[in-house]
Amino acid sequence: MKFDQPAGSNPVDRLQVVGRPIDRIDGVRKVCGTAPYAYERHDVVARPAYGWIIGAGIARGRIGAMDVRAARASAGVLAIVTAENAGALGKGDKNTVRLLGGPEIDHYDQAIAVVVAETFEQARAAAQLVQVRYEPGSGSFDLDAARGSAPIPKDDGQGSPAATHTGDFEGAFARAPVQLDATYTTPDQSHMMMEPHATLAVWQGDKLTVWTSNQMVAWGASDLAKTLGLRKEQVRLVSPFVGGGFGGKLFLRADALLAALGARAAGRPVKVALQRPLMANNTTHRPATIQRIRIGAGRDGRISAIAHESWSGDQPGGGPETAVNQTRLLYAGEHRLTALRLATLHLAEGNSMRAPGEAPGMMALEIAMDEMAEKLGMDPVEFRVLNDTQVDPEKPQRRFSQRHLVECMRMGAERFGWSRRSARPAQTRDGRWLLGLGMAAAFRNNLTQKSAARVRLDRQGRITVETDMTDIGTGSYTIIAQTAAEVMGVGMEQVTVQLGDSEFPVSCGSGGQWGGNNSTAGVYAACMALRETVARRLGMDPSRAEFAGGRVSVPGGRSVPLGQAAQQGELAGEDAIEYGDLAKTYQQSTFGAHFVEVAVDPFTAEVRVRRMLAVCAAGRILNPKTARSQVIGAMTMGAGAALMEHLAVDKRYGFFVNHDLASYEVPVHADIPHQEVAFLGEADPISSPMKAKGVGELGICGAAAAVANGIYNATGVRVRDYPATLDKLLPGMRDVA
Repeated sequence: MKFDQPAGSNPVDRLQVVGRPIDRIDGVRKVCGTAPYAYERHDVVARPAYGWIIGAGIARGRIGAMDVRAARASAGVLAIVTAENAGALGKGDKNTVRLLGGPEIDHYDQAIAVVVAETFEQARAAAQLVQVRYEPGSGSFDLDAARGSAPIPKDDGQGSPAATHTGDFEGAFARAPVQLDATYTTPDQSHMMMEPHATLAVWQGDKLTVWTSNQMVAWGASDLAKTLGLRKEQVRLVSPFVGGGFGGKLFLRADALLAALGARAAGRPVKVALQRPLMANNTTHRPATIQRIRIGAGRDGRISAIAHESWSGDQPGGGPETAVNQTRLLYAGEHRLTALRLATLHLAEGNSMRAPGEAPGMMALEIAMDEMAEKLGMDPVEFRVLNDTQVDPEKPQRRFSQRHLVECMRMGAERFGWSRRSARPAQTRDGRWLLGLGMAAAFRNNLTQKSAARVRLDRQGRITVETDMTDIGTGSYTIIAQTAAEVMGVGMEQVTVQLGDSEFPVSCGSGGQWGGNNSTAGVYAACMALRETVARRLGMDPSRAEFAGGRVSVPGGRSVPLGQAAQQGELAGEDAIEYGDLAKTYQQSTFGAHFVEVAVDPFTAEVRVRRMLAVCAAGRILNPKTARSQVIGAMTMGAGAALMEHLAVDKRYGFFVNHDLASYEVPVHADIPHQEVAFLGEADPISSPMKAKGVGELGICGAAAAVANGIYNATGVRVRDYPATLDKLLPGMRDVA
């Protein structure tokens, strides 16, 4: 189905099922422990062996020698795979670094071997007996030291320019009567999802099946085939349940490759779970940034010049963290400049982590906007409202399909009690605690991608949906079932959803906030194809046939049960949603506003988040319950980014020191006592037949800055280097205790 014009009325607009807060249809299985995650697929193979991955002990250099004799003779060992005996390996399209190192080492904890044994304990014990002699080399591990020689790359890694220039920024900034020129830093951050990267691999002749934890099934299957030198049809990848991804499972990783290699070497099914301490240095992470923001405005508060430059680092061949992209679109200003610069660093691969680009970019931009508002003597909300725009500031001929940022900020300010905020910092107390209110805008682009599905109808009138879409805890099973139920006119109990199998039609996959809108639009397209087949089978005009209450009817004519169409055999409809030029004609984005109340102990600088509110404008909300869950999770990640999350880099040896859950701190329930989410009642006809967008990333974009701005309002201490830890607050709080 081609979607290339604004959608009029369609079956989804009935909103009998879509748009309702329905419980997750997979929820019972998850809370009862019957949802089969990759490492727990006891039902698919007998007597699996276990693999233990060995990570490199240096960040740069070579393996001079590896002695595996003692390990090979250890009890229960079936095979040991290294670069020497793995055979020729290619590199999948989505992989920046080699997933099996040796003899050259690209980064610390790069996988250099997998030990396969009868039991997990035997594999782990044998791995300790492998002796490796390294020849260390030199590497670059310090972004600040490397920023001076960091060039502007050819593009941003996503097909857009790495630098933009509109008007005369330098001249306009120099002429502006009110100026801000500030530098902000965000640290390296790690995915710490509950389920580690895990895979069960099985060979049947020359065909490989992997049950793995992966967000993008088609990407993973294709990359695994290319890496192993197989044809695509020789690899089946299955990922029906994912215990958290956040971008860290977008791509093929070492667990899947080494499980496949280990299973081939051992002649047995092999299970590999990447041990937690390897996850930070072996897999992808959010790269650190250094961001310089300059804003020039008139005394009336109107921005005349705005510039945002960002430095980040990655392995050779990698890409930049796109931290300036929201600044190209969020606020008005005639004279503009943005630039990304990319340093070569030999840390683990930098790549997507929830809301790549906007999440760290908003952490800087939205503090800068608060600082500028203070210079102007304006309320932070009113300053942002004044500089709203309904067109792309770099391409004024292109309007936003919908843009309700001002409405989000106004609603949020009213609900949160923003009028009670003291414009002067460190003026409000509750007992010994200093109280502060902070806010920030929220922004995330809406991405449209092709997505396919197959929908089958049986003689009982049951609908089965098949697509390789994944559910990473986002509620994909449920909103896909809601879509099929709505379009086919049946109840939710009549719909079965099967996800995460590379033998199903290729969907958009999960990531980047694109999953919900695109995958359901693909299911809509398949259902519309099935509707036409059903109507013709029943001798009805497809353009007049109505599907409701489990029946098919023609106004003024006959009405029959839906299942009657399949009495002679199952019917199926398969199609994909494909998009025309609407994304080029209109700028499609999602908007919101974050409000936070914090309390700070004036003697210890302990920060407590008391209240959080997010107001979101993200197209039609397909399921308010699962959408709210996504937003509050993202808000929590934003609070973690503001207050505690950072990977500490050992700049001598090139690795992340705090590489486990004991030392990489994330927020817990007690840290976030009260969260509220409000959705504007909008439906965007430009986005898709579903009139939805995405909301999962929007909740993190701006949340950290709202916390930081609240801390400033409470204490008068402005922290520009995240996270806002005690040591950065205490020196400036001597006068407020």
